[in-house]
Amino acid sequence: MLKLKLPKELRDKGDLSATASKGKNCSVKDCGEIAIRSLSENKWKTYVEKANLKIIENRQHKIFLCKKHYKDANKYRKSQEKVYQKKGFLDNSVALAKGKRWD
Repeated sequence: MLKLKLPKELRDKGDLSATASKGKNCSVKDCGEIAIRSLSENKWKTYVEKANLKIIENRQHKIFLCKKHYKDANKYRKSQEKVYQKKGFLDNSVALAKGKRWD
């Protein structure tokens, strides 16, 4: 029997997250919510810790976050990206000012 997938518009939002269907719990200490995201520990550990979230280590090197904690960590990550983006832009503009000018 052939099983077809429904288009994104017709699927329920809750069905889109694979970790929620597996029943993983949030990696933050004292949080019993079901995780909606599984993130790479290498990339996300600093963001999660800087967002004042204490995580429980696991063997898979994954961080599982519920909706609330993912929102907190992602908010911090976005703010850091903006800082680096602005810093890079300013460095480039200073470098151009020091270089040769075509008058």
